[in-house]
This record gives sequence, C-alpha cells and structure tokens, in this order.
Amino acid sequence: MATKSDETRQGVPLTNLDQPLFDDADATKRDLVDYLEAVADRMVPQLQDRPLSVMRVRPGQPPFMQKNVPKYTPEWVPTTKVWADASKREITYALCNDAKTLLWFGNQRAVEYHVTLMRADRWDRVTHLVLDLDPPSGTGEFGLAVQAAHLVRQALSDTGLTGAVKTSGAKGVHVYVPIDDAVTIEDAAAATRAIAARAEKIDPRLATTAFVVDERAGKVFIDSTRAGGATVASVYSPRLRPGVPVSYPIGWADLDRVVPSDFTIRSAVAALDGKDHWVDQLPAPQRLPDDLLAEGREIPVARVQAMHEGKRRKAAAKRAAATD
Repeated sequence: MATKSDETRQGVPLTNLDQPLFDDADATKRDLVDYLEAVADRMVPQLQDRPLSVMRVRPGQPPFMQKNVPKYTPEWVPTTKVWADASKREITYALCNDAKTLLWFGNQRAVEYHVTLMRADRWDRVTHLVLDLDPPSGTGEFGLAVQAAHLVRQALSDTGLTGAVKTSGAKGVHVYVPIDDAVTIEDAAAATRAIAARAEKIDPRLATTAFVVDERAGKVFIDSTRAGGATVASVYSPRLRPGVPVSYPIGWADLDRVVPSDFTIRSAVAALDGKDHWVDQLPAPQRLPDDLLAEGREIPVARVQAMHEGKRRKAAAKRAAATD
C-alpha cells in the first residue's frame, strides 16, 4: 500500500520521500528528488553518454560507491560495458541521458554523481582537463583552494588557455579546461601535469603537486590525476556532506566571495535564477600548445612516482632494520 510520501514523477515510482536523507543532511529524500528534478535540464547534459558512478546511502548503512548497475535496474536505463584493468572484470555503467534516469537514481538514494572525462562513444579522447584543488584541513581551507585556483588561472592564461571554475561541493575547487580531440588521453594527462607544475611555480609557498600527503606541508594540493579513466564529481552534483552542498559553477569574479555551504540542494536552484551558469562559463574546446605537451611528458605521473617512492622507502627501512 502506498504511503503518504509515495508518488510518481515522469513515470518513475518514488518511495519514502519524507525519510531523512542521511545523518547531518538536514534534508529528506524528497529534498534530493526535488533538487534533481529542478536541475535536470542543466545536469543531464553534463552526465550524458559518460559512464556514471554514484555514491548512495541507505538508512542505517554507511555510504557506498556504485559503479556496476544493480540487477533490478530498469531496462530503459541505457548502459555501457567497460573493462576494468584494476579489478580484471567488466563493469556495466549506467548512462544518465535523461531526467527520468536521474529521478530513478534519486529514488535509489544516489546522492553524488561522478562521471568520466571521456564519452562512451569515444574512449580514446577526453573532453576536458580537470585540476582538482584540495586544500589542507583546517580554518580557511576553502579560501586557500580559491587562492590556488587563481594560480591555475594565471598558469592557463600564460599558456594561452582559459578554464571555468566550480566548487567541488566538498572543501575544494575544480578548474575545467575544455579541449579539442586532437591529442591522446596520455597527452591530455601530460598537459594537466604541466599546468599543475606551472601553477605551483607561481607560488610554491601556497601550492604543491606532491601526491603524498605527508609531503604537502600544509599547502593546497593541485591534483593533476583526474585524467584517463578517472572520475570527477559532476557540476550540480550534491555531495554527502552536512547540509548536502552541491558542486556549483562560480564565475572567476565571484570566487572570492562564496563558500561551499552557500549552495545546497535547498538553495542552489534559487541561486541559479533560471540560468545555466556552467554552460555560460565554459569556453569552447581549445587546442593544447605543443610546448605544454612536451613539458608534461617529462613530468612523472604522480601516482606512479609516489608508488615507486613508497617502495624505495620500504626497502630502505628494511635495510636499516637489518643493520641494527
């Protein structure tokens, strides 16, 4: 028997809408669904044809990341199969190509929406470079991320490129650089590393490209590893944080005047004022300069470099223990 909180929207049965979304959310499942429905015309184009991973939360359980679609997924939800080298298995990802699919995910209590930088029909190319600015924990952390974002903007400008910026919805900032399809995924990753390195050089007291947390010395980490098959929280995606903030597009001129909590599933729609600030901000796809690519090819991949350094340290510790 349907309860008071059960209803149907766009052909999707919705249940338990008046339940709390999660601890500290200060929001219900209805608030999530209402938000997703209101931003669907802006959010779906950013999810469309991109393999989707979601963070879901069930009552009384910790949040979990879902990549493989569950067996009960409706047949009208489009999917794509991807071989995962790490797990040595094929994963069936959903493609969120319409508002109906987005509402279905909302009913599954999918709060966060993470997408790849490539599309399902073009696995050999990425559409954007992304630099994820991760500030150290503590007072004023978002303000530090904003300062680092301006470093990235300067590095891009010096290179002849432009980007758009959004809050991550957590404590950091994402800078997106749309690119054309002239370069490989490997070269796109190299360009991202080069931009991060150039931004770090502008103010090494503020920013670092050190992948190992212990080596960051309280600086903002310019993460250049959002490349290849990596995912990033989509613009307009809610986040599993107190108050349910969303990843929100901010104009460069306004970046110093906002904080992540300004934009939540309850306030973001009004802030949009009927506009799509992300589409308005994004520049057209750009060609990556040859010198940027050449520089990036000489910079080691951060994760690989950290892995080798970890092995080196472990071996040194063993040698030291053997001589004691």
